[in-house]
Amino acid sequence: MSTASDTAAPKIEAGGTLPSLGEAFWTWTRVALLSFGGPAGQIAVMHRILVVEKGWISEARFLHALNYCMLLPGPEAQQLAVYIGWLMHRIRGGIVSGTLFILPGLISLWVLSVLYAAYGQIGVVAAVFFGLKSAVLAVVLEAVIRIGRRALRSPAHVAIAALAFIGIFAFGAPFPLIIFAAGLIGYAGQRFGLRWFQAGAAHGTGKSNVDAPGLIDIALAQGTPDYLRHSWPRFAAIAVIGGLIWLAPLLAAPLFGPSGTIYTTIAAFNSKMAVVTFGGAYAVLAYMAQQAVEHYHWLKPDEMLVGLGFAETTPGPLISVVQFVGFMAAFRHAGPLAPILAGTIGGVVAKWSTFVPCFIWIFLGGPYIEALIGNKALTATLSAITGAVVGVILNLAVWFAMHSLFGQVQNVQSFGLSLGIPVWSSINLPALVIMALAMVAIFRFKVGMIPVLAGSCLTGIAFYLLNIDI
Repeated sequence: MSTASDTAAPKIEAGGTLPSLGEAFWTWTRVALLSFGGPAGQIAVMHRILVVEKGWISEARFLHALNYCMLLPGPEAQQLAVYIGWLMHRIRGGIVSGTLFILPGLISLWVLSVLYAAYGQIGVVAAVFFGLKSAVLAVVLEAVIRIGRRALRSPAHVAIAALAFIGIFAFGAPFPLIIFAAGLIGYAGQRFGLRWFQAGAAHGTGKSNVDAPGLIDIALAQGTPDYLRHSWPRFAAIAVIGGLIWLAPLLAAPLFGPSGTIYTTIAAFNSKMAVVTFGGAYAVLAYMAQQAVEHYHWLKPDEMLVGLGFAETTPGPLISVVQFVGFMAAFRHAGPLAPILAGTIGGVVAKWSTFVPCFIWIFLGGPYIEALIGNKALTATLSAITGAVVGVILNLAVWFAMHSLFGQVQNVQSFGLSLGIPVWSSINLPALVIMALAMVAIFRFKVGMIPVLAGSCLTGIAFYLLNIDI
């Protein structure tokens, strides 16, 4: 399964050398520590450091890798880190880059989850979390607009976004079905030569010379290493070994006895989510929030906003909020274990089940995707999926708004429709004020996300000190 040329990263005879894995470790650590602000911010950090500063990879290959990651279920930024690490140093390089990308967030979210579980309902601490969750609504709305500007490049993409929103909001259409249908429409439109579906620039990450080769490109131009070539034995080995590692928590949960049921459920839910949620972090959040709150009842809608606020303010992918969800689920179903210990296990199980598949998708599909650079049908499919994601994220914003700004939401079902209608008399005015201030700061004054969330937390404290009921 392994050959001499498969045991090392590609070498470069001229134009510089690729860094060793040890040297790359510190660069990936820097990328991880700076990866705030959601997928757009994280991808921008990687682009600036890896393309512009280090010159490891050309912009053309960077965007091609991003296109593939956007088509995968799960967080595209983390998968992009795995992909580039794999290109440079094989599987071990992908493991290092992908693990480092989520490690700071794992530690930070554990600390915040413990603080919330232990002190979240106490006075000023509750006020901080109240301000945080109220401001998150503005952050999600900003994501709708930001991604919409990039994705809705034709009337066809606008129509796909609108239909996706109507399908999931009014009819409860399954999220995977929406994404599959959008991708099929985009592919068919391109194949039939429809002007609105012709492939264009996929994902702008900043201005640079797209013709300038990176160190990876120079190395691969001299020859393709074995690990970048199709190999059925290698594919089968990665699928089997990776699958066993991925499902390890699910297989080990029964060892906890009856109290292990919660870990089985957490592992099963996040494993399923890892294969059916396409379209980026915000799209995954839309599916996860509704399942965790409305189906499993692990936490309340406003607590989902708190978790999203935690993920927004810590380094790493936004979907790391699964750790908070898993923590709270196990914390509240601890059985014989101490609640904090149970929550810690639940959070790790959730994150493991969500992120291990990201490595598998890259290691399995990377060799095939490398052979598809410049494929127009792939780009058109991605563009249509991204258009549908805009509609899905809009649904997420509406869902959050109804459940955090209003104390009561009525579910109306008629003629195949299933609509949540807020009870206007139950509106939470302090939450509305904080959300409005956050929107003004973001949209009018272009204030960064971290200052907005910090200011919203301070506003929540001010309401508490003024004895305003929140």
